[in-house]
Amino acid sequence: MKKRLLFLLLVSVSGILFSQKNVAYIQSEIDSTVWKSFQNAFETLDATALNNTYGPEVLRVTPKGIDTENSFREANEVRFKKYRAKGTELALDFWFDSRHTNQNTSYEVGFYRIAATDKNGSTTYSYGQFHIVLQKLDNRWKIVQDWDTTTINGTVITEKDFAKNNPIKF
Repeated sequence: MKKRLLFLLLVSVSGILFSQKNVAYIQSEIDSTVWKSFQNAFETLDATALNNTYGPEVLRVTPKGIDTENSFREANEVRFKKYRAKGTELALDFWFDSRHTNQNTSYEVGFYRIAATDKNGSTTYSYGQFHIVLQKLDNRWKIVQDWDTTTINGTVITEKDFAKNNPIKF
């Protein structure tokens, strides 16, 4: 009886450890295939590459409303074109507050900071929180739901909120 209980305990513990390693591996895969690409596309003002991090159908929610028609893709093209024309450079930093991941879906919450530097060297910062759902589509991780906000419970997100953790480095 004791051997049976010990065996069950070992199987359970090894299953949990395997699961934790598997989740860490999946999140590492998401970091390298989605988040690194997202950040690079954002900072190089490459709207096509940024849009490629998203799935074919995306639910996008911002303080401006709900986009179920993928109009954010064209907005990315227009916005980045304006930044290039004005000589604006962007830097995107972010960190995760929580991540819940299984084999096919990941729900990720975090904070971001965007630094926009104009051609005269003046930099403005904007801060926010994101909630992202990723799914593995055709064996590739893609963003399928994207919600972000610049306030939490009516309070504007600031540098102080962002400073609670260190940005991710790729």
